[in-house]
Amino acid sequence: MRRKLLPKTSHKAGLPPGTLLHIGEKHPFEVQLQLIDYGPDHLCEQILDNPEDCRTFLHSPSVSWINFDGVHETDLLQQVAALFNLHPLVPEDIVNTTHRPKLEEFDNYLFVVLKMLHYDAEQVNIRLEQVSLVLGPGFVLSFQEQRGDVFDGVRQRLRNNKGRLRKMGSDYLAYALLDAVVDSYFAILENLGEQIEWLEDEVINRPTPETLSQIHHFKREMILLRKAVWPLREIIGGLQRLGPPLVQNSTALYLRDIHDHTVQIIDTIETFRDILSGLLDLYLSSISNRMNEIMKVLTIIATIFIPLTFVAGVYGMNFEFMPELHWPWSYPVLLLLMLGMAGGMMIFFRRKNWL
Repeated sequence: MRRKLLPKTSHKAGLPPGTLLHIGEKHPFEVQLQLIDYGPDHLCEQILDNPEDCRTFLHSPSVSWINFDGVHETDLLQQVAALFNLHPLVPEDIVNTTHRPKLEEFDNYLFVVLKMLHYDAEQVNIRLEQVSLVLGPGFVLSFQEQRGDVFDGVRQRLRNNKGRLRKMGSDYLAYALLDAVVDSYFAILENLGEQIEWLEDEVINRPTPETLSQIHHFKREMILLRKAVWPLREIIGGLQRLGPPLVQNSTALYLRDIHDHTVQIIDTIETFRDILSGLLDLYLSSISNRMNEIMKVLTIIATIFIPLTFVAGVYGMNFEFMPELHWPWSYPVLLLLMLGMAGGMMIFFRRKNWL
């Protein structure tokens, strides 16, 4: 199914600011609210039945990560937003899944919007999912459109208590989630790179109209990737500049690493775009060359038959006083003459490198 370039947002026109109206694809599944509360010496992981269950962890000295799957359920999302005293515009942006990735700073928390990518190997396309993060003192809220994400590695590190994740604050957890999203881009780019290499061989060896369709498909995917990744540089740079109390100086060093990865991903995307533009030019050149070869062969055939047609036309006029018509060897001589003319022209074309 062809992806829409511009999602429908017109039905939101005229509504007051802060109105929760879900914009995007609705996924039919039950909303899930997952809590992971941890510290150096403990870990509590559970599925919450009610947003009010989060109140117990609001002022705990440990770090709480609350993951909300299913932003289309605006009522439950509104309860979570009210519990953590979020600005009304924040949940409005969360349910509008068409937002450009961005970073917003409030009095005592940060709001980050970014895109998580899923690669469909069967359809060979990329599906975007908006992920919203709220970083506050001692907590991180993550809001996703559906279940299934790239955060399993972070959850496993928390459970195994490996590395520094359990010993650091909520800002380091936010960094780990951002890092997981950015790292997933590399796997998608590897898959796209393999497909582009295959497409390059097709353009060189067997260009078909289907090949042209594939080139345009991948060019659209690159545009989609660029829109999702390009603003990340601003987000990571903004987080690095914030500093304490929400982002510690020790975490800013790790954010610099994400920034480097983001620049590398952007460079790869630009390289793929240049390759696809070159493939499009190569495809058009290949088709033009094939057409020229066909026209050359047809022109040579027509040129060879022009004098033969002339000879056959002269002796096909059937005038009474044409002495050659009465010679007993006129027919085979004429055939030999015509074959000689065709052969001579073939030799001439070969010497001119036209064949």
